[in-house]
Amino acid sequence: MSSERKRVRKAVLPVAGLGTRFLPATKAMPKEMLPVVDKPLIQYAVEECIASGIENVIFVTGRRKSAIEDHFDFAPELEHFLEDHGKPELAQMVRDISGGIHFSYTRQNEALGLGHAVLTARELVGDEPFAVLLGDVIMESPVPATRALIEIYEATGQGAITVQEVPREELQFYGVISSSPGKIPRWGDSVLRLNDMVEKPKPDAAPSNLGVSGRYVLPPEIFDYLDQTEPGAGGEIQLTDGLRALAAKQGLWAHVHQGKTHDAGNKLGFLKATVELALKNPKFGNEFRRYLKTLEL
Repeated sequence: MSSERKRVRKAVLPVAGLGTRFLPATKAMPKEMLPVVDKPLIQYAVEECIASGIENVIFVTGRRKSAIEDHFDFAPELEHFLEDHGKPELAQMVRDISGGIHFSYTRQNEALGLGHAVLTARELVGDEPFAVLLGDVIMESPVPATRALIEIYEATGQGAITVQEVPREELQFYGVISSSPGKIPRWGDSVLRLNDMVEKPKPDAAPSNLGVSGRYVLPPEIFDYLDQTEPGAGGEIQLTDGLRALAAKQGLWAHVHQGKTHDAGNKLGFLKATVELALKNPKFGNEFRRYLKTLEL
């Protein structure tokens, strides 16, 4: 079986960043472990992997990230303690965190960009297609964003990325694509042929209003393109450069996300995500909504 048609079983989650936008909270705690309502930020991405059929999650970690490994590790002492104290539902919750999938870890020794982080996972990924999820982006939709990309890959044998409509004044914070109609009847206008990408353009120079939103399914050939990518500003290897080469030489699709995206990578976005997800919580969402209405805003 060719590498293009192998099943997507693995996902890479880059979590080596220092989390400086969340200081001082992240001085001793990984940003990815900050709680959004009732679970760590990174758990949302892992749950999306599980819902998308991923079997092996590969974390690209850095210093001070052991709390992530501990969170997804087995905790028999805690499980036994909860069961012995009449809390079997909490014990089951602890077991369910890992979702029965396999976790691997590799270290990015230097912060040399997202492209370098993905390249660091090359040995663990091997000659297989794989997903990449940015852990500070929470995506909601009936079909998980990663699952949608996997289905596009399975149908076409080519990589795919998630994009979303972005207000023009915010395009400077995104990679922005230029595209043409995908002409795949199954997906209609929601799947586009990606022609090129511009990283963080000025609003009046942006080729469209579609920004890349942190989900990718890529063939293993992306590693070759990243390996050939020259470092840019700050000595970083940009994933965007590898994606541009992949699109030009092998083709790349863009899937327009139909659901809600929470960018929790900064303090304001994190607060918005927390409030919106808390309001949807079946246990206390209604009560929380009533509380918010009592505030003098």
